[in-house]
Amino acid sequence: MPLARSLSVTSLSGLEEWDEEFDLEDAVLFEIAWEVANKVVGGIYTVIQTKARLTAEEWGENYFLVGPYVESNVRTQVELIEPPTPVLRRTIDKMNSRGCKIYFGRWLIEGSPYVILIDVGFTAWSLDTWKSELWDISGIGVPWFDREANDSVLFGFLTAWLLGEYAAQSEDPPHIVAHFHEWLAGLGLVLCRQRQLPVATIFTTHATLLGRYLCAGNVDFYNKLSEFNVDKEAGDRQIYHRYCIERAAAHCAHVFTTVSKITAIEAEHLLKRKPDIVTPNGLNVKKFSAMHEFQNLHAQSKNRIQEFIRGHFYGHLDFNLDKCLFLFIAGRYEFSNKGADLFLEALARLNYLLRVSHSDVTVIAFFIMPARTNNFNVETKGQAVRKQLWDTAQTVKERFGKKLYESLLVGQLPDVSKMLDKEDFTIMKRAIFATQRQCQPPICTHNMLEDASDPILNCVRRIGLFNSSADRVKIIFHPEFLSSTSPLLPMDYEDFVRGCHLGVFPSYYEPWGYTPAECTVMGIPSVSTNLSGFGCFMEEHIADPSAYGIYILDRRFRGVDESCNQLTSFLFQFCKQSRRQRIIQRNRTERLSDLLDWRYLGRYYVSARHMALAKAFPEIYQYELNEPTTTSGFRYPRPASVPPSPALSRHSSPHHSEAEDNDEEECYDEDLEAEKDRVNIRQPYSVPFKNKSSLSVAN
Repeated sequence: MPLARSLSVTSLSGLEEWDEEFDLEDAVLFEIAWEVANKVVGGIYTVIQTKARLTAEEWGENYFLVGPYVESNVRTQVELIEPPTPVLRRTIDKMNSRGCKIYFGRWLIEGSPYVILIDVGFTAWSLDTWKSELWDISGIGVPWFDREANDSVLFGFLTAWLLGEYAAQSEDPPHIVAHFHEWLAGLGLVLCRQRQLPVATIFTTHATLLGRYLCAGNVDFYNKLSEFNVDKEAGDRQIYHRYCIERAAAHCAHVFTTVSKITAIEAEHLLKRKPDIVTPNGLNVKKFSAMHEFQNLHAQSKNRIQEFIRGHFYGHLDFNLDKCLFLFIAGRYEFSNKGADLFLEALARLNYLLRVSHSDVTVIAFFIMPARTNNFNVETKGQAVRKQLWDTAQTVKERFGKKLYESLLVGQLPDVSKMLDKEDFTIMKRAIFATQRQCQPPICTHNMLEDASDPILNCVRRIGLFNSSADRVKIIFHPEFLSSTSPLLPMDYEDFVRGCHLGVFPSYYEPWGYTPAECTVMGIPSVSTNLSGFGCFMEEHIADPSAYGIYILDRRFRGVDESCNQLTSFLFQFCKQSRRQRIIQRNRTERLSDLLDWRYLGRYYVSARHMALAKAFPEIYQYELNEPTTTSGFRYPRPASVPPSPALSRHSSPHHSEAEDNDEEECYDEDLEAEKDRVNIRQPYSVPFKNKSSLSVAN
C-alpha cells in the first residue's frame, strides 16, 4: 500500500500564514499526559518537555500541564506553589476536600510551565466504583491484574473530574482545550465527551498499542495493515481493554492527530479513524554563534570516547584510533522493532567487506540499550589499567623532565641515551606486563542477569564478532543509559552522540524517531528507515538525503536480506569517506536542524488546537478547510559541490580524490552552500494569535 500524501506535512509551507490576531484571553489549555514530569519511555516525555516553552509563549498563564504525582520526580523537577487564579484554587480545594490529592507547581524546564499533578494512588479506593461506571457507559472491562490499565482508569476519571470542576467553578463559561496524549490519558477524553463537558478535545497517539505488539511479533505489518482482525489480534495479546480505551479516545476526540504519515496510515486501519492532522515531533534547536563550534564539540567528545576505548581494549589496542569510526544504536531494548537484529547482521557483513578490502578503518559499534544487570563486568577493569598506565607515563615524564632541566642548567645539550636510566625502564616494563590479558576484550560492559537468553548477546555469538584482533568491526554492548556520573563511561547521552560518527537506527516500528532527530540537530549523520516518521519526513523535504548525512533504509518494499545488504552498503560507503568528506557531511547535517525546530513544527499543534476550538465552539470560532497548494516550498536540493560519499552521490558530481585535504581537487565552498540551503528555509513563524471572528486554518 503506497504512502500517499494526506493531511500530513507535504511541506512546511502547507499551512497558511497567520497575519491577524487570535484572542485567547478567555480560553485555557490543559495538556494531559502520563509523562508530565514523569519520564517513563522517553519519546512522549521529550515531546511534552521540549514543546512546553513554545506553548507557554502562546498561551501564557492559561496553559497547564496535567500528569501523575510521583514524589521522587517532584523533589527534583517541580517547584510546588499556590495556584495563580481564584478559579484554579477553588477547583483544587474542592477536589482535595472530596478525597483527592492534587498538587500545583512549576515544572523546572524551559518555559517553566504550570503543572497540576494528581496522586492517583490516593484515590485508589474509588477504583472498583469507577471501573463499574466505565463498564456501564462503554462496555470496557479492565482486569484487576493490569496495574497500568488500573492507573489509566484512576487518572482518566480524575482528569475528567478536574476539567469538569474547573468549568463549574468558572464564573463565565470558559473555552477549555484539553489535549490528551496516548491511551494512558485517553479515558479522561472519553469521559469529557460522555459527560458533555464544555471542552474542546484533542487526542494524539504517538504509537498505536496494537501496532507495537504486532510488530514485535515478526509479522509483515505494513503490507498487511488492511487484513488484520483488530479485535481478535488485541484479544490474543490480552490488551483488548487497552485497545478499546485507545480506540474510544480516538473516536471521541474533536481532533485526532498522530506524529507522522506512517502512523496516520496505521491509525486509520487499526483505530478506524483517519487523523485530522499530522503533528510532527520537534526539538528546541540551539544554534551556535561560531560557524563550526559543533565540530569542535564533536572533536572533544570523540577524544573522551577514545579514552574509554583505550581502557576497554587494553592489551589488544592493535588498531589506529585516528582511523576508528564510532557507530551507535540507542533506545528501548526492543530487539526487532528498533532494528538491532538488522544492525548486527549488517555489521557482520561489513566486517567481511573491510577485511577482504584490506581497509585500515576500524569500526566500533555501541549498543546503548538498558537491560537487567547486577554490576560492571570484571573485564571492564581496563579503565583502571588505563589510569595506571597514564600515571606511570606521567612519573617517567617528570623524571625525564628533571634530568633535562638539570642538563640545560649547566649549559650542556642532554645525552638522550642517558636520560632514561634502568629504574625508568623497570617502571615501564612493569606497567606493560600489567596490561597483558589472556582473554578478548569484553562485548558487554556489565554482568547480564539473563546472559543465556539475551537477544543481542545470542546474535553476537551467532555472527562470531568477539572483538578479536582480526576483526575490523568491534562491538560494545552498554546495557544502561549513559550518565556523566558513571565510573565506566562518564558521559551524558548528548555528549556521547556528539562524539560518534554515525547513529544507526534501522527500526521496523518507529512512529517518529527522536534518536535520529537528535543526531541531526547535533550535526551527526544517521541511518533511519522509510518505516519511521523521521525517515519519511526527511525523504519528503530533501532531494538527496544521503548527501546531507540522512541515510534512509528501505524496509517496506524489500525483504530482510535485501534491506540488510542496503544497510551494509551504507555503512561500507561511510567507512570509505575521507575525513574531509565526513566534515562536509556533518556541516550539511547540522544545517537540517531548522527542519526539526519547534519554531517551525509547533504550527501544526497550533492548527490542531484551532480546529478543536472551532468544532467545540462553532458559534465563537470558525475555520476554513484549505488544502495545501504546494509540496515543494520547503525542500533542500541536491548539493552541487563535492559528494560526501565516494559512491552514493556520484550522479551529482565527479568522484572524489583520494587525497584527504587536497582543496584544489575539491570544489566545495561551505559558506556558499550554506547560503543556498538557507534560501530553502522559511523564517520561523511568530506565535499566532487571531481574532475569534476570523480564524482560517489549513490542515
